[in-house]
Amino acid sequence: MTDFIETASSVSPFRVESDFGNGFVRLRSEEAERRQAAQDIRCTEDIIIEAFRNSRDAHARSIFLATSKEGSERHIVIIDDGDGVPADMHDHIFEPRVTSKLNSMRMDKWGVHGRGMALYSIAENCVTARVVQSDLTLGSSFEFVSDTAKLKEKTDQSTFPSFYRTEGNTVTVRGPKNILRTTCEFALESVNTCTVYIGSFAEIVATLYAFALSSLTTSQRLFCTDATRIPICKRLALAGDASHLAELAADIGLSVSERTCRRVLDGDITPCEPVLDRIAIVDPKNTKASRPKTAKRVLTQDDRGLKLANEDSQAFLSKVKKAYADLARDYYLEPDVAPRLAIRRDELTISIPLRKV
Repeated sequence: MTDFIETASSVSPFRVESDFGNGFVRLRSEEAERRQAAQDIRCTEDIIIEAFRNSRDAHARSIFLATSKEGSERHIVIIDDGDGVPADMHDHIFEPRVTSKLNSMRMDKWGVHGRGMALYSIAENCVTARVVQSDLTLGSSFEFVSDTAKLKEKTDQSTFPSFYRTEGNTVTVRGPKNILRTTCEFALESVNTCTVYIGSFAEIVATLYAFALSSLTTSQRLFCTDATRIPICKRLALAGDASHLAELAADIGLSVSERTCRRVLDGDITPCEPVLDRIAIVDPKNTKASRPKTAKRVLTQDDRGLKLANEDSQAFLSKVKKAYADLARDYYLEPDVAPRLAIRRDELTISIPLRKV
């Protein structure tokens, strides 16, 4: 009889305590325990890896990690372009045994993922754990704040790990098991499914701004009247000025100053390159280090078309600025401006802010 009910019902009453709709269920204790792999959060790095796995399993193709530390508080914001969480589930997902993976639990190098305990465990160990913005098909933004006086992390958070290829053609990692190393290991493990970026809040704002400019059309940017209809990781491209950019960034959990946003718009803060592009794997049999994928520099790009190296785009914009100076002189405009470049599938767009002298 049990087997018949399991086969006939898409949501088994023997595994599910509550069905919230949209694929979200609360597992029964027995089912959660059956899935094993305790989700104990012992340090900040555990928060990072569990949040990454959560984004990956929500089918995110791009994951952006912003992190900073003020006193003993570690601030973490993770933004992705995954499936998203419906508004009525924002609080429920931090309850025990709530998961969207009834039939898709996953085993990876960190254990089983799908018990509905990861976000609950994070929330139990953090000062703050919340969904900043999320909805179905729009991706997600999560904010976590931990007290490092209680939840420890590696003292050395600045050392980038080293990677070495062994005789068995596997890759070993050396360096402190800090946030950078955790991010690199996840990026390597997920090389075929998603791209990961890590930086300060200002750097991630710059990265999301560049990412959005390369994926939204001019008409989408100009005629959008409701930013909440745009995927979270693309909303910063809607900014008309530094004040607006600061407002849009704060809405998705990235609180930065208006001055910082001006520097982003002026191109003074360089977007982060994908984590994998920073990894060089040393092979003892080869004097040259290899990279896990073909990519060399920070790119201004639309994934479907032209790709420009960051230094090439900057050199091009420098020439545009010089050409604009003559026009500015004749029409009494401020010549000292920062042109911006956006590349899409079938067009290259240059925008220059007009300021009267």
